[in-house]
This record gives sequence, C-alpha cells and structure tokens, in this order.
Amino acid sequence: MGNNVLLHYNKVMATLTVTSRGQVTFRKKVLDHLGIKAGQKIELDLLPDGRGMIRAAKRSGTIEDFIGRLAGKTKKVATIEEINDAAADGWAAVNGRK
Repeated sequence: MGNNVLLHYNKVMATLTVTSRGQVTFRKKVLDHLGIKAGQKIELDLLPDGRGMIRAAKRSGTIEDFIGRLAGKTKKVATIEEINDAAADGWAAVNGRK
C-alpha cells in the first residue's frame, strides 16, 4: 500500500460583487495570493460543475524576446556565469516572475 498524504488548506473565501457591466474587482490580498501583478492577465477555467478555477496566466516567451536583451547595456565582457544569470533574469521578466 502506498503512502497517502493528506493536505489541509486554509479555505478562505473571497466574495466579489458583480457590477452592472459584468465586472468584478479583486482585492490586493487575493491578487497577491495568486501571484498576479498589475497589468498581468488571469486565466479562468470554467469547470463542468459550474465552478471556475482562476490563476495567473502564463506568459509565453520566445527567443526573439530574449535576443538583444543585453545589447548596448555594457561594454564589459561577461563571464559565462554572468551570461547565465542575465539569461535567467531575462526569461523570468518575460514570464512575469520578476
């Protein structure tokens, strides 16, 4: 028999009011919990039982977004470690993690 893990989540419900235009406003605490920052998009998955699941939308980065990220920023020759760090930071920024 395998190991079963029971996870307990703090279930705090946020109640939103729908405006006459069909819009809702999320409180900052909710957006922070979801990892959503101003200007980012959200995804809402409509589930068959009438519920919805909301989360921060994943941004898709392309190599074109990355190329040239360092151009003109410095005259210094970078080490491979510095290049790797810059690449990681660039992809994090493109994917909304920075």
